[in-house]
Amino acid sequence: MITVHHLNNSRSQRVLWLLEELGLPYEIKHYQRDAKTSLAPPELRKVHPLGKSPVITDGGLTVAESGAIIEYLVDKYGGGRLKPTSEQDLLHYRYFLHFAEGSAMPPLVMKLVFNKIKRAPMPFFVKPIAKGIADKVLSSFVQPNIDAQLAFVEGELTARPWFAGAEFSAADVQMSFAAEAWAARSGDMARYPKLREFLARIHARPAYKKALERGGPYDLMS
Repeated sequence: MITVHHLNNSRSQRVLWLLEELGLPYEIKHYQRDAKTSLAPPELRKVHPLGKSPVITDGGLTVAESGAIIEYLVDKYGGGRLKPTSEQDLLHYRYFLHFAEGSAMPPLVMKLVFNKIKRAPMPFFVKPIAKGIADKVLSSFVQPNIDAQLAFVEGELTARPWFAGAEFSAADVQMSFAAEAWAARSGDMARYPKLREFLARIHARPAYKKALERGGPYDLMS
């Protein structure tokens, strides 16, 4: 039996969604973030040394990292589903499996961190300096990268309905967390109608809704 070690408001939500899309039986072990730090609890280190989520166990195997988990599940249990077969679509598929975490998420995480720095309690004489540094990094590096990625993704979804091609695939599952993070942290999304449409389509999928029912509250979009 596959066990998903599921952390609330985390990337592991899309693993639940993938399992629902594949119609696979699985169990969930729930973990809650620390209310003050938002960090994963130390119990997760008993599953994997880094104590991060998502991580799954399948028999005697432990698989961590979203992309690796998705590839493992699709290749072992997919039976040809959710993975394109044409050479061009397969290139898109592999690209977006890696783009989601390798390129899309780092500037989004940096934006989250630097915004927290701006709001963090500190001596009054330090706060203007910290805020100035944070604003400079955000405006000169972080936001331009996010804007470029949003424009790129909008173009990709204009060229084809799903990230890997004409059909829904596991690449769309992998890209969902970044897409939801963009929507939650990038303000006005009116310039990106194709990305907004993508989000509406994935949120309407029965498997996505079922994964939310089983995973519990998921507040990334709020």
